[in-house]
Amino acid sequence: MAKALTYKNTKTSVIGQSFFLHEDYPRGFAYEGETHFIHYYGLGHGFRNVPLRLTVIEKKSGSLEDWVKREFGAEDIEEMETEVGVIVKGVWRPSLYSYQDIYKTLDVTEQEMRLSENALRLLINKLDDIFLYIEPCAASRDVYSHKTRELLILACTELENFWQYYAEKSGLSGSGKRLTTNDYAKLCGPLHLKEYQFTLNTYAGLPPIRPFEHWDTVKPTASLSWYDAYNKTKHDREKYFSQATLFHCINAVVACLVMHCVKFSPYQMFAQTNAFSSIINQHFKGGLVEVDYRNFYLFQVNPEHEKLGNYLSLGSIDGDASFLFKALDFTI
Repeated sequence: MAKALTYKNTKTSVIGQSFFLHEDYPRGFAYEGETHFIHYYGLGHGFRNVPLRLTVIEKKSGSLEDWVKREFGAEDIEEMETEVGVIVKGVWRPSLYSYQDIYKTLDVTEQEMRLSENALRLLINKLDDIFLYIEPCAASRDVYSHKTRELLILACTELENFWQYYAEKSGLSGSGKRLTTNDYAKLCGPLHLKEYQFTLNTYAGLPPIRPFEHWDTVKPTASLSWYDAYNKTKHDREKYFSQATLFHCINAVVACLVMHCVKFSPYQMFAQTNAFSSIINQHFKGGLVEVDYRNFYLFQVNPEHEKLGNYLSLGSIDGDASFLFKALDFTI
């Protein structure tokens, strides 16, 4: 199958849709099926959902690039790096939305997700308790205490559990050696960690939190300043007590939220009607920034459904038979 394309939508020509659909869904993705061209709309904010209900197909005529330019006003066209219908186990990307998608494609269980949610609730509750005594703002970001040190250690320990999970899936831990950030930093790219950003809802004075923004393999510990602080204060409290700052705590907790999103999807974090989503929505907003759209997942439309007509919204077709995918093991 030929490579898919991603581009900016600048117009809407779809029959029966608002002329301004491209303003709400400014990102486009398209590929050439057996008999039809297939286009997906993508949100331009938040977690950049690619809703399958807005899928558009039309019988092939001319080239795919000409079609997306004509029908969607495609600009800034790029070739996708991911193959159509291929996802990676354990790594969420936009277009995976429903519970069925999460459990089936990400190769996780509901029990695993609930265990992770409970661990995160504990961390957030401890952070909330600290906020009762230290008002989060620019002036307090370097405040430290025994409570902030305790939370920093707890959060980074939970984070290491996530890293170990992916190290085992990728084979990094197969040699039996003790893993360090030299190894874990190799996860940053394949897990797309730098794209995740969170903000604290009620503390506008704090900047957006991107815990993995500067992580690299050249300085795998120093480039993750809050994790470097955890290592120092854990092993030498007297010398590095002042490293256990409030801002490092916030980054460590948000880093755990990011890893939960990667493993279980952000939608299960923000969109459930349970205590976990309630506490998340009370404190945080999240999304993806500086996104590389070329590595989003695109489901393959079942060739049998390609033949059902032009400009078909596949949201009207129920069941797994509408879309096909192949799940690959996570590798580095």
